[in-house]
Amino acid sequence: MNLENLIKQLEDLGSKSSKLEPNELERNELIDTVKNFANNFINSLKEAKGYSPKDAGVLAIDGSKRDFLELLAQYQENVVETGIIAASGKHVGYIPGGGIFVSAIADFLAAVTNPYASVYYANPGAATIENEVVNWLKTLFSFPDTAVGSLSSGGSTSTLIAFTAARDHYKIKNELVPKSVVYMSEQVHHSTQKALRIIGLEDVIIRYIPLDDFHRMKADELDKQIKGDVQQGLNPFLIVASAGTTDTGAIDPLDLIADIAQKHQLWFHVDAAYGGFFILTSKKGLFKGIERADSLIVDPHKGMFLPYGTGAVLIKNKSAALHSNYYEANYMQDATNESLVKSSANISPELTKHFRGLRVWLPLQIHGIEPFIACSEEKLVLTQYFRQRLIDLGFKVGPEPDLSVSYFWYPFESDEEAKNRRLMDEIHKDGEVFLSSSIIKGRFVIRMAILSFRTKKETIDRAVSMIESCLAKVK
Repeated sequence: MNLENLIKQLEDLGSKSSKLEPNELERNELIDTVKNFANNFINSLKEAKGYSPKDAGVLAIDGSKRDFLELLAQYQENVVETGIIAASGKHVGYIPGGGIFVSAIADFLAAVTNPYASVYYANPGAATIENEVVNWLKTLFSFPDTAVGSLSSGGSTSTLIAFTAARDHYKIKNELVPKSVVYMSEQVHHSTQKALRIIGLEDVIIRYIPLDDFHRMKADELDKQIKGDVQQGLNPFLIVASAGTTDTGAIDPLDLIADIAQKHQLWFHVDAAYGGFFILTSKKGLFKGIERADSLIVDPHKGMFLPYGTGAVLIKNKSAALHSNYYEANYMQDATNESLVKSSANISPELTKHFRGLRVWLPLQIHGIEPFIACSEEKLVLTQYFRQRLIDLGFKVGPEPDLSVSYFWYPFESDEEAKNRRLMDEIHKDGEVFLSSSIIKGRFVIRMAILSFRTKKETIDRAVSMIESCLAKVK
């Protein structure tokens, strides 16, 4: 092909591909449309239901060009109005994510400027923001400056990173795997067992330590179990404690467990994905010992009310984290002279990732820490308020929770479990406020998980009215 034909071809392709770069007028129209959609969505949340059981329609991609307003209407009908309305304060079922507005602005800025945040050399500013968020978390949980950390997609990935470091530090591989032992509560988040399987430790021995009446791990039983396993010639190496369980919001006795881990020289991991940020509240005393953990995970998309996809992991053993994740490649040679821990890619399986740090950094800079603390404290009080309102209606409730998750059931005179299941079905059919269920100590129960920054007293009042109405249909 001669040069003239190449130029003609490039002109034709350039004209078509330029559609990917809207001009300023077109950008303004798109932004105004999205701004109106966002405002309408947020303004409607107070009256919208917390749950819709309807299915989504067909959202296939056929490669053709579509009108943006038409697509937003599809999004409204098939995404916003289906399933759990996670941005609503009426989501008090599973542990809610957040979605504060300033984080959305941060994500917009991150997507438009598109910095490569995983490698310091590629964008020192973006990497520095990510590192400053990690440094703030280290200060919050009293971890040493020498600890390393990374922002992840959430608790599952954070757990993978932490467990891989523990595995490699203790050299758990080959014939040692079936003899190695991990200790946890039966209420530990399922991402714990999933992470063990993913990193090749499916065949380790898992010991579920008995719990007390408040669903906290019994430290004396843990110590006894470890001693027994050592005597049997097994290889204990990891203890997983919870700082806020998903089912009941319980915080294990962290300081006592830290003593045991230190005595037996085991890796002490704390899952604080849900509960960690309550360390800023009146519950701070319950977190004593968390600073002694070898690794810690926490989810800002839960306790800091940020959009989904914002997790974090802290690890004290820098060498173990680097050993698990650092790798050299020829095409990365320009980055090899920097300090390894300045680049989150060196302590995470992710190389390319979203610039998550901005969605944490910007809200803290704009709002300061005070409203975050007040919001968390509010959720603790709302939990007590909800429990008392339920008791006044004749419900039974679980033990006093450590944080903002609790459970309840109605003591029907006959067919108690079947009728509580029917009650749960009626609550889901109503959908005004979304609640979930669980099985705790063999009993079917209905869970409340109060964490959304939009959940207020009027939300709980609506939930109580809904429950009372649904109860009348079951009695």
